[in-house]
Amino acid sequence: MKHITYNRENLSNQTLIDLYKKLLKPRMIEEKMLILIRQGKVSKWFSGIGQEAISVGIVASLEEDEYVLPMHRNLGVFTSRNIPLHRLFSQWQGKANGFTKGRERSFHFGTQEYHIVGMISHLGPQLGVADGIALASKLRKEKKITAVFTGEGATSEGDFHEALNVASVWDLPVLFVIENNGYGLSTPTNEQYRCKHLADRAIGYGMESHIIDGNNILEVYTQISKIAESMRENPRPVLIEFLTFRRRGHEEASGTKYVPQELMDEWEKKDPVENYRNYLLEIGVLTEAMDEEIRQEFKKEIDTDWKITQEEEPIVADLATELNDMYAPFTYQDFPMGTEKANIRLIDAISESLKQSFERHPELIIMGQDIAEYGGAFKVTDGFVNLFGKDRIRNTPICESAIVSAAMGYSINGGKAIMEMQFGDFVSTGFNPIVNYLAKIHYRWNEKADVIIRMPCGGGTQAGPFHSQTNEAWFTKTPGLKVVYPAFPVDAKGLMNTAVNDPNPVIFFEHKLLYRSIYQDVPTNYYTIPFGKASLIREGEDVTIISFGAGVHWALETLDKNPNIKADLIDLRTLQPLDEESIYKSVKKTNKVIILQEDSMFGGIASDISAMIMENCFEYLDAPVKRVASIETAIPFVKALEDQYLPKGKFEAALKELLAY
Repeated sequence: MKHITYNRENLSNQTLIDLYKKLLKPRMIEEKMLILIRQGKVSKWFSGIGQEAISVGIVASLEEDEYVLPMHRNLGVFTSRNIPLHRLFSQWQGKANGFTKGRERSFHFGTQEYHIVGMISHLGPQLGVADGIALASKLRKEKKITAVFTGEGATSEGDFHEALNVASVWDLPVLFVIENNGYGLSTPTNEQYRCKHLADRAIGYGMESHIIDGNNILEVYTQISKIAESMRENPRPVLIEFLTFRRRGHEEASGTKYVPQELMDEWEKKDPVENYRNYLLEIGVLTEAMDEEIRQEFKKEIDTDWKITQEEEPIVADLATELNDMYAPFTYQDFPMGTEKANIRLIDAISESLKQSFERHPELIIMGQDIAEYGGAFKVTDGFVNLFGKDRIRNTPICESAIVSAAMGYSINGGKAIMEMQFGDFVSTGFNPIVNYLAKIHYRWNEKADVIIRMPCGGGTQAGPFHSQTNEAWFTKTPGLKVVYPAFPVDAKGLMNTAVNDPNPVIFFEHKLLYRSIYQDVPTNYYTIPFGKASLIREGEDVTIISFGAGVHWALETLDKNPNIKADLIDLRTLQPLDEESIYKSVKKTNKVIILQEDSMFGGIASDISAMIMENCFEYLDAPVKRVASIETAIPFVKALEDQYLPKGKFEAALKELLAY
C-alpha cells in the first residue's frame, strides 16, 4: 500500500537521487545522535525525524546565496547547504570549531558563509528578521527570496501577525514556512488555533498561500521551486502550510506519551525517507546496492567527522575574549568640527545629522510610524521623502516588534537601519528583539546589528504615563547595546553621526522637552563625537554634579541661581559606554558627588554610578554619594503632579544639603 503518491514530473534521475541523498543524510545523523544521547555523549537534541522533506526540499529549491532562517528541527537545512559535519558536531558539543565559541547549542546560530540565520528561543522575531533580509534584497533589485521557518505553535505569537502584515504591505519576497507538525511541545493544534487551515490566515493579509504535503519530497521540491521562481520575478510574500508530524519529543527528554499511539502509527507509515526510498526502488532509479553504498558513505563521513570533533580540545574560558566579543569591532573615525556654524535647536541638529548620514551611506534606511510624508510625530524627518525617496524613508504599520526585527534583518543583509520609536515609551512592544536579538547577536555568532533605535523621551510636557518615560535603565542593564543620551544640539549631531557609523545596536535617547527649547551654535559640516567621552560643562572645587539629558539643564539652572557654588558639572552624553575616567578624576578632586537623573530612583543608572564611585573612590569622599531622581510612581499628566514627580524642584536643596555635610 502506498502511503505517499509521488510525481516526478520532468525531474532527471540524477535529481531524484540527489534529493534522496539530501533526505537520507540528516536522518542518519539523527539516528547517530539518538544513540549518543542514550550513551550520555550528547546533552540535548531536537529531533526532526519524519519532517526532513520540508527542510531538504526548500533548500534544494533555493539559490545558494538566498537566506534561509530555520528552526530547531531543520537539520536538513544545514546539511543541504553542505556545512562540514565536524563543524556541526562541534557546534552541538560546544567546541571552538563550531559557530558560537561554545556560547550557544543546537541550531541557535547563523553563518553568513552559508546564508543561514539561526533562531532564538523566542521564535517569533525571526519572521521579522526575514522581512528585513528580503527588504535589502528587494531594494538592491537582486531577484532573491528569503525563506523563514516557524511551527504551528509560534503562529500564535504576535510577531507572526506583524511580520506577515509588513511583508504583505511592502511586497517583500519572503517564503513563510509553517511546519504544522501537530504539537507545540505537548499542546495539540486544537488547543492552539480554531481556523481549519493555518494557510487560511493568509487571506487576512492579502497574501497567496498553499498547503503542501510536508512528507512528500517531490511535491515540496517541485511546488516550492515554481513558487520561488515566481516570487523572484514578482516580489511578494507567500505563506506555505506544510502538513507533517513530530514523531519524537519536543526534545528527547520530554518524550511523546501525550500522543495517541494510533496517530503515531499512522504518521510512521508516511515516513518521508522510507516512502521515497521505496518509490525510487520501484521505478528503478535506485537499487539496493546503490542504497547500501550511499549509506556506507554517509556512515563513514559521520563517524569520521564525529571523531574529529571528539579529538578537539574543550573550550578554555578566556575573560578578555568573552568581554571583547560582546560588541562588534568599531574603529572610531574622527571627523572634526568646522568653523562655520548655525544657531539651531536640538531637533534641527538631529535632523541635520540624519540628512548628512543619508548622503554618506547609500545603504542607510529609516523606518517608523508616520515618518515619511508626515515627517514623524516631531517632524525630525520632515522633507526627507523628497530628498531620499520612499524606499529609504519608510512608513511602517504600528508593529514595533516586527520593525525592530526587520531592522536586524536589513543589517544582516548588508544594510544600515534606523528605527524611530514614535515615543520612547512604545519601545516596550519592541523590547524582545532589542534585548534578545540585537544585543546578543554578535556575542552569539559574530554578526553585527547595525541598527539605531531613536527614542523621543522624557517629561516636562504633561504627556502622561505613556508618552513621558525616560527608560534608559532598561537598556544600560543589557550587555551588547550602546546607549546615547545627548543634552545639547552640538552633541546630538556628532553622536548621531557616530551612531550611524558604529555597527553595533545603539539606543539613542532624544529628550522631547529639549527638542525645541535648547539652541546652540552647531557646526554645519559633518562631524563626529566619540562614545564614552563625557563633557565637563562647568569646573569647580566644591562638588561633582553628574547628569545627562534634561538633568544637565536643571543643574545649570541651579548653578546659575547659586553662583557661589563652584562645581564640576559632568554631562555623561553616553551611558554605555560610560566615561568612568572622567567621573573618578572629578570625584578625586572635589571629594563630594551628587548624581541627578530624571528616571525614578530604584534601579536607575545613578545607583550604579554611585556604587562604582563608592568602590573606586571611597577614600577620597568627604560625604556619602547623593542621588536625586523622580519619585517611585508612574509619571502623571497634570502639571502639579508632574512637577512633584520630577526631581528638578528638589535638586537645589539636595545639593546644598550635600555641601553642608
